[in-house]
Amino acid sequence: MASLFEPLRMGAIHLPNRILMAPMTRARGSREHVPSVRMADYYAQRASAGLIISEAIGISQEGLGWAYATGIWTAEQTAGWRAITDAVHAAGGLIIAQLWHMGRVVHPSFLDGAQPVSSSVTTAPGFAHTYLGKQPYTQARALPLEEIPRLLEDFRHAARNAMQAGFDGVQIHAANGYLIDQFLRDSGNFRVDAYGGSPENRVRLLREVTEVVADVVGADRTGVRLTPSSYDQGVRDSDPTPLFVVAATELSKVGIAHLELREPPLNGTFGTSERPPSAPAIRTAFKGTLILNSDYDYKRATASIEAGESDAIAFGRPFIANPDLPGRMLHGTPLAVADMATWFTQGDDGYGDYPNSEVRNPLKDD
Repeated sequence: MASLFEPLRMGAIHLPNRILMAPMTRARGSREHVPSVRMADYYAQRASAGLIISEAIGISQEGLGWAYATGIWTAEQTAGWRAITDAVHAAGGLIIAQLWHMGRVVHPSFLDGAQPVSSSVTTAPGFAHTYLGKQPYTQARALPLEEIPRLLEDFRHAARNAMQAGFDGVQIHAANGYLIDQFLRDSGNFRVDAYGGSPENRVRLLREVTEVVADVVGADRTGVRLTPSSYDQGVRDSDPTPLFVVAATELSKVGIAHLELREPPLNGTFGTSERPPSAPAIRTAFKGTLILNSDYDYKRATASIEAGESDAIAFGRPFIANPDLPGRMLHGTPLAVADMATWFTQGDDGYGDYPNSEVRNPLKDD
């Protein structure tokens, strides 16, 4: 019977434990989307995680619409991330890059007034957080067939830069209502070409992006994040489980190393699912490492691993205020609570200033 504290082989990467740090955007980059120096300390402090999945990293200016988030399409951005991966590796940790295209939720102010792209002509609900404050989302244009090769090349370029930056692998962000998710789910995809209609067609872009990234970094260092059962930024599906089983089956054919599913409980504390989780059906369809995420504590995570429902658990918010989370879980040390007001600020407060516990961590210390 496996446990949270046992090592795990995930494709080409050997994890020392199964307590992963989930991707969390923290808005500590520059206006040019370059990682800041303080980010190296932040990530290195959390190197006792079995694996760190980086915050979402924009693959292109077209794909990034979050103030002070980071990118990886320029040499300066890549060099900034190299300083971070070097710090994590020096601390004994592992880190992969989450590659991100936000699609229709990129506000035109990030694009010099150009229209954002999506699967179809749609508008996201709500407001974008821009450098000018909250702004209503605008209508996206449907990505035409002739531009899909250019999009794939943007993913290829970002994956190549991620490896040059020293990441141990890559995760494709295909979740949370962003571009690939806008293609996947039928509330946002009204296409009548090869990328719309049936689940097999709506999964096509995900498969093509995954093949391109795997070609650069190796399938055994490639993963994908999905959010099957949740309602994200106006994106949902009328019948998600069959759709995401098709997606998992196609990703298995590519041979990727891992699949991360963020499925909040029906009564979750940070987002809720509209339906029961699709993870059990996906578990059968996907042959690689399955990582579950959302509202897990130590007890629930342990039960999931021991029951064989998952191979690892990704923790997000607990890692914010508990940089040594694996050690705290091992010893039963009470967890600190993060100050939500500092989650997305640009300062040091509430970022790299949360202390380790005083309990020695045998998962990290010699």
